[in-house]
Amino acid sequence: MQPERGPSAVAQPTSSNPAALRRCIELLQTCKSLPRLKQIHAHAVRHGVTLGHHVLAKHLVFALVSLPAADPMPYASSVFAQVPAPGVFSYNTMIRGYAESCHPRPALDVHRLMLAADVPPDSHTYPFLLKACAKLLSLRDGERVHCRSVKDGHDACIFVQNTLLHFYAACGLFESAHKLFERMSHRNLISWNSVINGFAINGRPNEALTLFREMVADEDGGIEPDGFTMVSLLCACAELGALALGRRSHVYLAKRGLDRNPHVGNALIDFYAKCGSIEEAYKVFDKMDERTVVSWTCLIVGLAMNGFGEESLDLFHAMERERLVPTEITLVGVLYACSHCGLVDDGFRYFNRMTREYGIVPKMEHYGCMVDLLGRAGLVEEAHSYIMNMPLEPNAVIWRTLLGACAMHKRLAIGEAVWARLVELDPGHSGDYVLLSNLYAAVGQWGIVHKLRRSMLKGGVKKMPGHSLVELGNRMHEFVMGDRSHPQSQQIYEMLEEIATRLRLEGYMPRTTNVLADIEEEEKETALNYHSERLAIAFALLNTAPGTPIRIVKNLRVTVVFSQQDYTAFRIKIQIDCHAEVQESDVASPIAVKN
Repeated sequence: MQPERGPSAVAQPTSSNPAALRRCIELLQTCKSLPRLKQIHAHAVRHGVTLGHHVLAKHLVFALVSLPAADPMPYASSVFAQVPAPGVFSYNTMIRGYAESCHPRPALDVHRLMLAADVPPDSHTYPFLLKACAKLLSLRDGERVHCRSVKDGHDACIFVQNTLLHFYAACGLFESAHKLFERMSHRNLISWNSVINGFAINGRPNEALTLFREMVADEDGGIEPDGFTMVSLLCACAELGALALGRRSHVYLAKRGLDRNPHVGNALIDFYAKCGSIEEAYKVFDKMDERTVVSWTCLIVGLAMNGFGEESLDLFHAMERERLVPTEITLVGVLYACSHCGLVDDGFRYFNRMTREYGIVPKMEHYGCMVDLLGRAGLVEEAHSYIMNMPLEPNAVIWRTLLGACAMHKRLAIGEAVWARLVELDPGHSGDYVLLSNLYAAVGQWGIVHKLRRSMLKGGVKKMPGHSLVELGNRMHEFVMGDRSHPQSQQIYEMLEEIATRLRLEGYMPRTTNVLADIEEEEKETALNYHSERLAIAFALLNTAPGTPIRIVKNLRVTVVFSQQDYTAFRIKIQIDCHAEVQESDVASPIAVKN
């Protein structure tokens, strides 16, 4: 079967009413709404031009799929079913329509029909199929499509390769995407964007930044980044807390006039919020010409995660006054804010409004926020009862949240029951061992603490130790607890001693009760003094001028912001979420510290 030609290359139709056919095609090429398109279709039928005429059929299907707003796929499917012998263009159009819709699964069914009809796919077929697989996060289907593209000889096409990069990155296989990228003989901007974004969205910001540098310094003269590149770069900077680099990206976007784009604006708000620079996030928000619900959500969540719970709720109320409908992510930010402000009643009120006013069915994330809300407020028994009566089957994260609350409030009986559930759902998770160990330490059962730690070592349960990052001189410097690997290690520890001395002179007494270890008081003070945040602070104090803001970013969620001049009071500025900080120490160490 010969492939059809596209709409722009229409042969002179053979029809009982050629004039009517030409008129219908002209109307279809400018049609922008589904009701109008149906009128054109009816006009064609009334004038004897039916779907049996392949020229009308492919133009009608193409026009349907190209409609900007309405969901045209049900009508497109009924039209396509009446086409006697669709060609590759019509099949590709249907696959594209489903791939770009909210329900991409039928794209794979159309492909199967295409193969059954002996219509050979072309280089346009596979990008749309892979896009559908990426949306579905269906690794098996995507790998089958990849194999088929190799079999058909289309895997060397750059459009297919770029979509493969996107597919593997979307499915979390960023290393597979990078291997494919390395084998590509020709790369364009989309190739670079796909692999950079793949690393950025999969928690590998360092690799994303490295690839960005390679991209702009390419041997062929470099490739100029676009807005999509910069959004991926901002995502990586946000993960690392690389505020200076992100600011330079912001300047580049402003020079290119891309900072007015709402998607770029949202990325900037998210970046500044994750770096702890809420004032700058607010400035971006205030300057936006078009604020979508995503813009409001980014700032609401950013305020909540930086400890500005009341401001986050105020912003949510302002969003409601703008008559914008919140998304499920918006409500996660609102519930998170309530949790960190201790607003239990308000949290339940917002939770109930989700379904009643906005028609949002609560998901596991929302129930997790409610458990956290109760747990932080010390209502551990109520949190346990809440989990037992949830309409969804609680997952390991829900139970882990409750275990953290048990460790915080010394509820041993419930903690042991929760541990039993976690062993069933997620055995070998290092964070669960640390939380349970801290619970036993909090109630003074040191024998069980040591037994747990031995069982972790024996079972090979390991975790990445908490580390702190500080940006200096266009580089990110990383520190772990008790770190002595840095070239300036001696000066850093001397600075730590000076800090400790000056803090004592100011009347500061370390809270050694939070050092959950069976050791002497002096050793507890030492453990607190050598935390990764303090090492990073000491390093920054040594290498920056007085008055320079110092930002410490932890891999366990925390961002610390303060000035060089007020480091004697830095104990007040460091606001650490104890559920995260409880995992600061390496599991091989005999101490577990929380601030």
